[in-house]
Amino acid sequence: MTPNSATSAAPSRRSFLASTAVAAAVVAGGVPLLSACGGSQEGRKEGTTSGKDAQKILPTFVASTVVEPDIPAKNGSAAGFSKAIATADLKTSVPKKLGSGGALKVMAPFWGTPPKGDNPYYTAMNEATGVKVTWQNQDGVTYDQKLGAVLASSDIPDVVVVPGWNLMGKIPSAINAKFADLGPYLSGDKVKEYPNLAAVPSEAWQRGIFGGQLRAVPMPAPYVTDIAPMYRKDIFEKKGYSVPTSPDEFLSWAKEATDARSKVWACDDMKWSAWNFFGVLGASDKALWWNMVDGKLVNRVETEEYLEALEWTRKLYAADVVHPDAVSGKAGGDARNRFTAGQSLVFNGNISAWWGSVSEQATQNSDFDMAAFDIFGADGGDPTLYAVQPANIFTFVSKKASAQQIKDFLALCNYCAAPYGTKEFMLTAYGVEGTDYDVKKGLPVKTTAGVNEVNGAYDYTGNPAAYVAYPDFPEVTKGIVEWQQRMGAFTKKTSFFGLTVTEPNRWANLADNFEQLEDDVVRGRKKISDVQQAVSDWKSKGGDGLRDWYKKLLDDNGSAS
Repeated sequence: MTPNSATSAAPSRRSFLASTAVAAAVVAGGVPLLSACGGSQEGRKEGTTSGKDAQKILPTFVASTVVEPDIPAKNGSAAGFSKAIATADLKTSVPKKLGSGGALKVMAPFWGTPPKGDNPYYTAMNEATGVKVTWQNQDGVTYDQKLGAVLASSDIPDVVVVPGWNLMGKIPSAINAKFADLGPYLSGDKVKEYPNLAAVPSEAWQRGIFGGQLRAVPMPAPYVTDIAPMYRKDIFEKKGYSVPTSPDEFLSWAKEATDARSKVWACDDMKWSAWNFFGVLGASDKALWWNMVDGKLVNRVETEEYLEALEWTRKLYAADVVHPDAVSGKAGGDARNRFTAGQSLVFNGNISAWWGSVSEQATQNSDFDMAAFDIFGADGGDPTLYAVQPANIFTFVSKKASAQQIKDFLALCNYCAAPYGTKEFMLTAYGVEGTDYDVKKGLPVKTTAGVNEVNGAYDYTGNPAAYVAYPDFPEVTKGIVEWQQRMGAFTKKTSFFGLTVTEPNRWANLADNFEQLEDDVVRGRKKISDVQQAVSDWKSKGGDGLRDWYKKLLDDNGSAS
């Protein structure tokens, strides 16, 4: 599920775009979700593709040199751009229009009210890319239901966006049956016809392999954990608090900082950070729950670290230092509101909440300040962190699409994957100057039209390598990227990192009850012994069989990391 994400916010690569006019809810992109990821060998409904087989499929990587970031990517982090670039200084990454003037219908999730199809932003993008796109926006909250129905029908739009958290049930196998192989257009040096797509990291493209073929254009992401423990730096300094450097210190500080009479609690639900504090195997998808340890394939729920993280989180709840709304289960989007209101001093959420909160509070509370503290280990030493997947949103083309439609789609993606600091980026990210945004004090500031129209669309049709760009709050850009770099130094890639795996249907829902059990345990409704019994049941009902299946995947295909 989504920890501490804002309600009604769309997952979007463009969440990393700054505009002082857009101080809305934080984007929940790349959040941990407990669902199997799609993928399989051609002609099968399960499996993965890696090793030598993947190398034959993957596009050649050619790094972009069009614009140099202020803070280069390191240790799996995003790159950082902290300055706005004047219109006259913008570079060009698409010197000639690659689209043929053809039309594409694109189905994508949308959170909120979709804009009208003939708005100036869409019109300008159609002209610039040479591709006339008709957006078939669907409610993001119920997108999985719509997606399942569409893929079960014979009427498939030309292009379909599939978030990783919707890759469950029959959707992965439908992907193999309904979507085209992009390999003939992108594999190896063929991708060089689309230079911005060639600059997408190979790890992200690896995630686009479904059914033994390169079927998806991925949205790249940093592989460093995207869940950060964020704290009220202003209040810490005012109260003289030191940032905790161990689980024990955190609990001691939390007891000191909580003042229920004043409606101040130390923290919100911290389960997702606890996974990182105690070195629990990745929580972002089920393939990352497995790792080879001392020659044996081990699942996260079998580890001592998993139980220790739950027990520590339980202690926080038992000590009454967690905000009552989190205790009652009102987590999610309200957590950030409780944090900015000063009712909780620490919360864990997607690190993009850093900019979301700072930009929002800039006009409301001039004293507001926050940061993300470094993840510590269980003993207060260095943490053991595990990489998250380097892409988790995918865009596919129907098998019924013509060769020209596929080329137009790739032309569109190449345009939208333009890096920060280019003319193509500015149009894709901000829209039409004077209509969708104005330049004020050197910064692009979205108008009301831009806020309503320039989102939830071209975010999905092509993206550059992961980046953070908040020129209106450069200190936030610096803080996020440098935090990622520090945490990246302690991040390991597990056996199934970068692989898109479809578990056999007979075991696909085997672990579905663990998340609710975890929440019951930390809130004192169940015991650690209940988790141990659930693990025993999991093993006997298929966990051991699933282990053998995953082990065979490794033996047959090898790891991608």
